Amino acid sequence: MASFAAQTLFILFFILFSAFFIKINGEFSRQSINMSTKRMEKITRLHFYFHDIVDGKHPTAMQIIRLPNKTATSFGTTFMVDDPLTEKPKPTSKLVGRAQGIYAFASQSDFGLLMVMNFAFSEGIYNGSAISILGRNAVLDAVREMPIVGGSGIFRFARGYALAKTVWFNKNGDAIVEYNVTVVHL
Repeated sequence: MASFAAQTLFILFFILFSAFFIKINGEFSRQSINMSTKRMEKITRLHFYFHDIVDGKHPTAMQIIRLPNKTATSFGTTFMVDDPLTEKPKPTSKLVGRAQGIYAFASQSDFGLLMVMNFAFSEGIYNGSAISILGRNAVLDAVREMPIVGGSGIFRFARGYALAKTVWFNKNGDAIVEYNVTVVHL
């Protein structure tokens, strides 16, 4: 009887232990089971201003795809950006990071942008960390919501949303946009 119990315990132990180290597709991937039932997640709220300058001597957004024929919504026009992110709306206020990526006019019926952007921070504990936005920006709406789809550094495994509100815009296309961001991360 003791032998049967010992064998049963050994088999159960082996099955449970091996479940923690499952090898799938050779060396390509490995999975492990996290025994923690609670993961400590943090919520961070950020507030900053995005300065998109397409005109003048020092533009921060460059048109990289020009259309042969103008459309009413600029459909297809694409920009590469390296825009400053500042603490206050004034362009001379404290720099907290850079918005780096691409935005493109992706709608044929309104002014909807596809945003593929990293907000790379350079201030305080966020220095070297970034959040990634991938979503639609309906620029004529008073407030736009875009998803946070990832991040790095402090914002590893980030998810959340960014609310954007234009605070200044001129006829050349230059803009200052206020961002309120809520990020859930590890």
